[in-house]
Amino acid sequence: MVYRIGVDIGGTFTDFALFDEAAARIAIHKQLTTPDDPSRAVLDGIAALLRDNGVEIAAVESVAHGTTLVTNALIERKGAITGMLVTRNFLDVPDMAREQRYDLFDLRLSFPEPLAPRDRRREISERVGYDGATVLALDLAEARAAVSDLLDNAGIEALAICLLHSYANPAHEQAIAAMVAEEFPQLHVSTSADVHAGLGEWERWTTAAMNAYVQPLFDRYLARIESGLGDLGFIGKLYIMTSSGGMLLPETARRYPVRMLESGPAAGVLMSAFHGRALKLDNVLSFDLGGTTAKGALVRGGAPLKTDQMEVARVHDFKRGSGLPARVPSIDMIEIGAGGGSLAWIDERGLLKVGPRSAGAVPGPACYGQGGGQATLTDANLMLGFLDPDFFLGGAMRLDKPAAERVIRETVAEPLSLEPMRAAWGIHDIANEDVARAFRIHASERGFDYRVATMIAFGGSGPLQAMAIAAKLNIPRVVFPIGAGVMSALGLLASPLSFEQARTRRTFLEDIDAAAFAELLAPLAIAAKQPLLAAGLRDDEIQLRTRLDMRYFGQGHEIEVIVPDQAAGAGFAALPGLFAVLYTNLFGVAPLDEPLEIVTWKVEAEGPPPPLQTGYTVTSAGSDAGKAGDGEAGGKTSDGDSLKGTRVCHFGGAPLDTPVYDRYRLTPGFSMTGPALIEERESTCVITPGNRAVVDAALNIVATLEN
Repeated sequence: MVYRIGVDIGGTFTDFALFDEAAARIAIHKQLTTPDDPSRAVLDGIAALLRDNGVEIAAVESVAHGTTLVTNALIERKGAITGMLVTRNFLDVPDMAREQRYDLFDLRLSFPEPLAPRDRRREISERVGYDGATVLALDLAEARAAVSDLLDNAGIEALAICLLHSYANPAHEQAIAAMVAEEFPQLHVSTSADVHAGLGEWERWTTAAMNAYVQPLFDRYLARIESGLGDLGFIGKLYIMTSSGGMLLPETARRYPVRMLESGPAAGVLMSAFHGRALKLDNVLSFDLGGTTAKGALVRGGAPLKTDQMEVARVHDFKRGSGLPARVPSIDMIEIGAGGGSLAWIDERGLLKVGPRSAGAVPGPACYGQGGGQATLTDANLMLGFLDPDFFLGGAMRLDKPAAERVIRETVAEPLSLEPMRAAWGIHDIANEDVARAFRIHASERGFDYRVATMIAFGGSGPLQAMAIAAKLNIPRVVFPIGAGVMSALGLLASPLSFEQARTRRTFLEDIDAAAFAELLAPLAIAAKQPLLAAGLRDDEIQLRTRLDMRYFGQGHEIEVIVPDQAAGAGFAALPGLFAVLYTNLFGVAPLDEPLEIVTWKVEAEGPPPPLQTGYTVTSAGSDAGKAGDGEAGGKTSDGDSLKGTRVCHFGGAPLDTPVYDRYRLTPGFSMTGPALIEERESTCVITPGNRAVVDAALNIVATLEN
């Protein structure tokens, strides 16, 4: 028997999935995250998952892991003391940034502080031109003295080496890095051209500083995971999920921890794309709402939209430009501070707000009984009747409903002179509106029309909120996959090994031919394939994808063009036509009669996807099995067998008696009309009043919004 495990750490819960390839069976598990040491929840959960399913760890072939550790360390500023070396006379680049205001009318603008403050930066004598030519030779002795000074007087643990135009010629950065490795081996070192070999010193330097800042923390974390797995007897391979939806070995992940910024959430988007392809859906909104945040991503034609531009630690959640730029390959996601643990509070105007602050796993919502004293979205959903206090996590964790009612009454209802139930509904609805508003902006910026899309909802709290949010966005259909509460962990089981390399090299299209084009791409292809070859893949198992950032000469904005076939001359010949179509679609004007310029070259290497067919069985501790994909039922076919009872629920009006169904006993073809609740161990699906839902052949619940 061969098994694979997926583990996703969230802000509140850590999710686990154990896949038996031979039986096409997935066993799932969920437990509270341990914020003081996230590796503890990972190791304890793996041991519990194996024990509950009678599996020896020696039979586990691989563990695929996604974590928000890097993101949290940057947001909470819990990384290493980081120094920075810069080209002389460019000491203030991290403070000057782009000298742009993200809000023209806010006179009290604030920006996140650089990760390497000015007193931890040192200038060194060297200069490389924009064309890569050496203008001023590197003074290595001066660099050595600067590093020694940072160690002695600033106590740095990590160093970012950030030199001007290093993307065009990284020789000076590499020479300093080699010297530091030999003479100061205790330091973690990141060079800007290695982390992000792209144009724009502020973005490149900030990304390198992020990488250095989290490297010691991430290294120690992986060491604890590897050591703990070894103590359990694990002899397989450990893989780490990247922001772009691919897997890396720990050695590569340690070198580029900044690529793990959206590690866990990316896996959920990949699983949404997996279901979208299985259901033949062209346009999908992947909606993940967990205990701390909500995430949204767009999927077109079975593939998620990707980007290499993201922001971290924004001062204002919805304002682009208020955070630190990270130039790393990633799935294009939007994240909102609205999760099950998001705190409800009243602002200075007397208005009710939800998030972005969260109760997290400790103390968690008041209903967790761990001392939480503020109302959260989960407390509101419990009070509204959407959650069963005796069936949270299948009964493994009992919720304290009186505590939820008390904090909502004391912290929200009484200050606003509202009835407690009305206050609970306000928390629920405001969270939905916050998510919907953020999604509208995200979609409009990408030309995505929700009216012809399907939402795939997952996460511990996503199925509770999904239909109400879909109604606000005019989305006609919502799909709730089986195992939705741990879908990011499932997505880790479907993620291939992949790695992307990119480099800025400004080249006029008219100055090269197909042969020169292939020659320029060759070094990137070799570098992109290297981590996959190191992981044991053969060269013929690796697929290459090429993308180019192109523009008309003189413009300041590039358009990404996907090259249809990098090996064939036809791919190069098609570039002008492809760019013209994209330019017209984006700007609504005819292409210009100007030279075309390639700015950034990108090559992604991807291995074969792991086997994960749609016909899999999902089981959970304390539950019956749910059989998907082959038409066999996990339970009985009649309403009476799947109906657990009724519960009074509140949907913003008069209370309604609402039937409650056992997710594991629903069979293909079964239908219901809302209001209805469908409970599984890790989540609850809420079908809103007047809307219809049907169970398809794979045991997905497909709900259609009719009002």
